[in-house]
Amino acid sequence: MEALLEILGELHPEIDFETHKSLIDDKILDSFDIITIIAEINDEYDVAIPAHEITPENFNSASALYELIERLKDED
Repeated sequence: MEALLEILGELHPEIDFETHKSLIDDKILDSFDIITIIAEINDEYDVAIPAHEITPENFNSASALYELIERLKDED
């Protein structure tokens, strides 16, 4: 989770990603941010996020995103 928080913090250092739960709903993350996050997750965790998993629910918080990463790692 620490690596994910670093990835997110590099994009938006002004946001507390540990507590914020509506990153998409509050328009904090835009489409370019999401593409960047996906690429960084692929590099850091060696996990590819399939297109059908790119949903607001999976990207609205760091915890939801980390749960997605863990689930995808388990599927490998």
